[in-house]
Amino acid sequence: MKKRYLALLLVLFTVTAFGQSNFYKLSVGAGTGGTYSFTDVQKGSFGFASYANLDYNFTPFITGGLEIQMGLVKGGNRVTDPHKREFTNAYQAVMLNTKFRAGEFTDFYYSDFLNYTKGFYLGTGLGYIKNNMNSIVREKLDESGNLYTFPGDDKSSGIVIPINIGIDFYFPDGWGDIRYTLNFNYQTNIVTGEGLDGYNDPKTKFKNNAADIYNFLSVGFKYNFGPKGLTNKTIR
Repeated sequence: MKKRYLALLLVLFTVTAFGQSNFYKLSVGAGTGGTYSFTDVQKGSFGFASYANLDYNFTPFITGGLEIQMGLVKGGNRVTDPHKREFTNAYQAVMLNTKFRAGEFTDFYYSDFLNYTKGFYLGTGLGYIKNNMNSIVREKLDESGNLYTFPGDDKSSGIVIPINIGIDFYFPDGWGDIRYTLNFNYQTNIVTGEGLDGYNDPKTKFKNNAADIYNFLSVGFKYNFGPKGLTNKTIR
């Protein structure tokens, strides 16, 4: 009887252990990529930006954290733009983000497809952006030959709402814990105010019926560390 009882406990312990994994609670990362703007000028342009972030892992697949971005947002063309407008914004942004990954909601252990895509995520947040026009066309000759000055601020700030879609690929350390993460992220940033492109012309003169937006496509790397949590997902 005792042997059967011990055998049952051993089976229960094995099943429980099989269905649980440790994970690190913190991660730090950095990356770089390209930006593209959608503003009041007719066409956007490509720029470059970089980021660094610090995340808290509530579970292996639900995170919240702080992200810092620095880079260039460009738009317009002083030659081809119908109003000869062009700008380069050397921006800085700080954002709070939360992300939810597919692995939180799927049983990926027995499916190769679900396992490969367990790091797919959606997320959003809230942030603050500082705009700094290090290059901008401020004047042009109008149809009457008079000099027209484009109104707007070379330096400004605003609220930014990031919307993230991306995927993480996980790599274990020698103990089998997820220590390293390769990240691909596409971020759309909706910016309040008229500061992203530096132009604030009257709507009676220029079409201006949508919020300014810049997209940021990036690749990055994260290092997981700190205290460990326990999850009922078996991460492989």
